[in-house]
Amino acid sequence: MEERKEIATIDEIKQLVNLFYDKVRKDPLLADIFNGIIKDNWPAHLEKMYRFWQTVLLQEHTYQGSPFAPHAQLPVNADHFDRWKYLFFETIDENFSGEKAEEAKFRATKMAEMFQLKIAYIQGNN
Repeated sequence: MEERKEIATIDEIKQLVNLFYDKVRKDPLLADIFNGIIKDNWPAHLEKMYRFWQTVLLQEHTYQGSPFAPHAQLPVNADHFDRWKYLFFETIDENFSGEKAEEAKFRATKMAEMFQLKIAYIQGNN
């Protein structure tokens, strides 16, 4: 197994994002949702995710926008968020170590919790 490395540059961010979304695109629970929404726009989506995580983890402010808005109407529940988190953590643990890897897992957990609560609220009020 290759040595796990720190997340320190945009190259590691790209590696993390690419490996993670490779898993998502094949996952029995998540693939249909992601592929159905993103369709042929994966390159643009990945670029946006590179910028998002570059901003969050490296404090290099390249992401503009509101992360929640595109997710507000997704047909997802706690199972989807649990699976998303599982794949994200698995990708990090297989490839990265250190402070930024742990921060990425913490931030992903908090983001998933917030998105899940907001989506549940929206679904309950429609």
